[in-house]
Amino acid sequence: MSKTEQGRPPGTTTERTGHKAPTIRDVAREAGVSIGTVSKALNGAGALKAETRERVIGIARKMGFRPNDLAQSLHRGQSFTVGLISNDSFGRFTMPIMEGLERELAAERIAVFMSNATDDPERERQHIDQLMGKRVDGLVFTARRADRRPSLTTNVGDLPRLYVFSQSDDPDSFCLLPDDEGGARLATEHLIGLGCRRVAHVTGPEHFEAVRLRLKGYHDALDAAGLDPDPSRIIKGVWSEQWGREAIGILFADPTTAPDGIVCGNDQIGRGVLEALRDLKIPVPGSVRVVGFDNWDVMTEAARPRLTSIDMNLYDLGREAGRRIIRMIGGETFKGVLRLPCTLVVRESCGGTPNEHKGQET
Repeated sequence: MSKTEQGRPPGTTTERTGHKAPTIRDVAREAGVSIGTVSKALNGAGALKAETRERVIGIARKMGFRPNDLAQSLHRGQSFTVGLISNDSFGRFTMPIMEGLERELAAERIAVFMSNATDDPERERQHIDQLMGKRVDGLVFTARRADRRPSLTTNVGDLPRLYVFSQSDDPDSFCLLPDDEGGARLATEHLIGLGCRRVAHVTGPEHFEAVRLRLKGYHDALDAAGLDPDPSRIIKGVWSEQWGREAIGILFADPTTAPDGIVCGNDQIGRGVLEALRDLKIPVPGSVRVVGFDNWDVMTEAARPRLTSIDMNLYDLGREAGRRIIRMIGGETFKGVLRLPCTLVVRESCGGTPNEHKGQET
């Protein structure tokens, strides 16, 4: 035993490894007030003089005092926390939603606990149990695609919960989604407005709801313009750049029926389309104009020319989710599906000014 350790009073520890967090008693002792006064000052409760409240709060901050959040949540019936559970391990869709959600919740001093369920029901159940153990005030579920998912297998009682960029087959659930149909209609209308009359649609697998909705929006825009859709210009494949390249080989096999505008189901397909057109020395936007979907900057800004795209406004979806969950925590009830509008971001693939935004008509 060192001399320093021998000379230390019993029960004490080194400052580095055994520092004891200050308690409410320590704050009360330092401020020369009762524990009850400290509690009132920190919780904004009771009839205290303003100078007393400010002095106590200042001392608590200087000492690094942190209230026991769990104990406070039991006392006030609210933990000021919300759980976010996602299966989007890549984060492409979840992160902008998370940013928007946090932006809204921070204004109410509500923190977010984020968990990744990776399409594993058992793992999701464990996350829900842990979050409920922390007494979160609500749950938000999101995903890497907006298709319908099974109802929760865990009983969460009347805890407020909503789905954003995700849907539940629970008829009482509330879901926030981008307007896929309106976004595709906006893209197609933009091409028609630029003079395109042979507009093709290259998209992903039809079992995705987004594919079906975007196809409907494409058809609606053609119908409104008095243009008959040519089935040979509607081709479905997979969500990849390679499929976009292959699709151009199909669409331009007969130059007499080749399109002068292409609406792509996502930006990966759109980038593949642009690469294949460049390889064939077909000028864009001179001979063909191209629009993607998602406005994923990794794809749109790296494409040559840069890709015009539909933005699903995921950040705004997250903010709306934050506003709704706050209201649900306050006792309001919502159910059904609410679709928020998409916007068009115009870049060189349509001959427009880079990053020019156009809103979706609703």
